[in-house]
Amino acid sequence: MTALMALIRKEFASLFGSPTAYLTLTMVALVTALIFFDHLRLYNQILFVYASSNMGGFESDTIPDYINLWDAVFFPVMETLGLTLVGAVPLLTMRVFAEERARGTDELLVSTHLTPGQIVLAKFAVTFLFVTLMMSVSFVYPAIAIERGGLGAQHLSAVYLGLTLHGIGLAAIGLVCSAFTSSQLVAAVSGWAIAFVLWDFGWIQPFVSESMARALDSIALHPRYGSFSEGIVSLENVVYFAGLALVGMAIARFSFDMRRVSG
Repeated sequence: MTALMALIRKEFASLFGSPTAYLTLTMVALVTALIFFDHLRLYNQILFVYASSNMGGFESDTIPDYINLWDAVFFPVMETLGLTLVGAVPLLTMRVFAEERARGTDELLVSTHLTPGQIVLAKFAVTFLFVTLMMSVSFVYPAIAIERGGLGAQHLSAVYLGLTLHGIGLAAIGLVCSAFTSSQLVAAVSGWAIAFVLWDFGWIQPFVSESMARALDSIALHPRYGSFSEGIVSLENVVYFAGLALVGMAIARFSFDMRRVSG
């Protein structure tokens, strides 16, 4: 347990010892604030137009059903940030295992009292915690804006739970890619490729059977992730992302066994 905690501290020190972590946190928070502010501004403009229009006017304390935060703010923000995370998260995960393999220090880790499972657990846990921190930082501005407006606090919480789970799922994919190569570039590119392939299989549905389409839809990221934009937290979708993380850990653990056999 002491060795495991030492590795976790080492991973945190390595992560926050470089400007990459701080730059990533700053950029994600800034991009999130800009995207959310832009959609919230458009939403407020729509409210103003309808409030001041004789044809579509309404009482100041009543918002029509056809003018809602889901269509105007939450859904487009989820779509944009979801794709943003697809591009950003592999940049965080590409070095986690690949750098160790390139330097040969992964063999040193195995020679300690740590098991391969503990090594994988430590690296996955630190990465998942950083993704959670990243999404928490980006949550600050939208939460303040929504709270002051008195609208959609619970809905926004569901949105950010979905974003966090989506980020953790992408991190699991990126970490698996990093575990099988010593090249950070290869890890990043393969992480992007797999994430984009898993994003949505809607394009292939006209060319496959209905049962195959349903099967592909069940493993796609976008349908699971997108449901959180409606403010609905489904246990099935939470389990999906948790399962994705566990499968990623198992595959990364398998990479250590492959190296031992090939060595």
